[in-house]
Amino acid sequence: MTISGSWQRTARGAGLLSAEGKIAPTIFAEMSELAASTGAINLGQGFPDEDGPIEVLDAARRAIKNGVNQYPPGIGMPVLREAISEHQKRFYGLTVDPDREVLVTAGATEALAATILALTDEGDEVVTLEPFYDAYGGLIALGRAQHRTVPLRLPDFQPNHDDLRAAITDRTRLILINNPHNPTGAVLPRETLELIVELAHEHDALIVTDEVYEHLTFDVPHIPIASLPGARERTITISSAAKTFSVTGWKIGWVTAPAELITAITAVKQFLTYVNGAPFQPAVAVGLALPDSFYTGIAETMKGKRDMLTAGLVKAGFEVFPSQGSYFVIADAAPLGYKNAAKLCRKLPNLAGVVGVPISAFCHEELASEYSSLVRFAFCKTEDVLERASAQLARLGR
Repeated sequence: MTISGSWQRTARGAGLLSAEGKIAPTIFAEMSELAASTGAINLGQGFPDEDGPIEVLDAARRAIKNGVNQYPPGIGMPVLREAISEHQKRFYGLTVDPDREVLVTAGATEALAATILALTDEGDEVVTLEPFYDAYGGLIALGRAQHRTVPLRLPDFQPNHDDLRAAITDRTRLILINNPHNPTGAVLPRETLELIVELAHEHDALIVTDEVYEHLTFDVPHIPIASLPGARERTITISSAAKTFSVTGWKIGWVTAPAELITAITAVKQFLTYVNGAPFQPAVAVGLALPDSFYTGIAETMKGKRDMLTAGLVKAGFEVFPSQGSYFVIADAAPLGYKNAAKLCRKLPNLAGVVGVPISAFCHEELASEYSSLVRFAFCKTEDVLERASAQLARLGR
């Protein structure tokens, strides 16, 4: 079978194929495979190692037992769409029509894919922060849009406002932000969000905001950009159940946006997965209705785990940058004599029995050198695992 040259060029540009035409594994797949083959503690891929709230798990079991196992409605079950609408009102004061302004997706990644494919044409520019979650680059390339980035500057991983002004132009179709930010753990302050809204109006761009870590911020508030004046009518907000309820395998995500944008995104989404996760949808609705104590509790618990791993990394000799949100922390291996984090991460399972991910994997080649010694570690693990990982990482400083 012959594969067209144009498809191969697009797939290579998206990072799906190597130069030899072979499937290119993501850095997460490579590091997870390394963890499995060596028995190392996997602090590379961001998945929890303990179950989420029992109320949510029991609701999924009930749904399966009660026969909720066939195709759900294309835009998502009413019970979940209503729960998403109520969640946006409860936490952020946002009024969202559950029938016209909510779309349930197969996780946030499908939401991103459908949004980018629906709202960009070939040659349109999409602006993201850099480092960026690797799916962003792949999806933008698959849509044949142009990817422009705004670097996040050390030590606080915040964008320079002049860089934002330079990157967002009349050619910009989408401004895609991830807040709280993966991989850096940064949380964008209100003044930066306000500038993004201002620039979106000035250049008639749409804002796409990936907020999957919305309930995991530490000592700083999460401010949905859609809640700012002038933002609601041009913002597509994406989130999911995965991080909040520790159910990354369920792949239940959602989009909230003005009705005309939801219509456009749905037109693409219906040809991706069509529908997904019937018994999990009412279970996620149960989770979204959990009391405030659950939400404050998961943030406090994750903050304690952040502090535990940070202390272990510092003791091991890393320089550690503060994490304000998500469940990742960035550590600089340069003080330990390792200037190339990619090489270190491939050796780390044998050196310390731990797996991390190099930040350079989240960057274009031109910017990767600025972050060459930085490693992302995930702290969404049990305290016992984090204690063992910290003890094993201490070997590096000996």
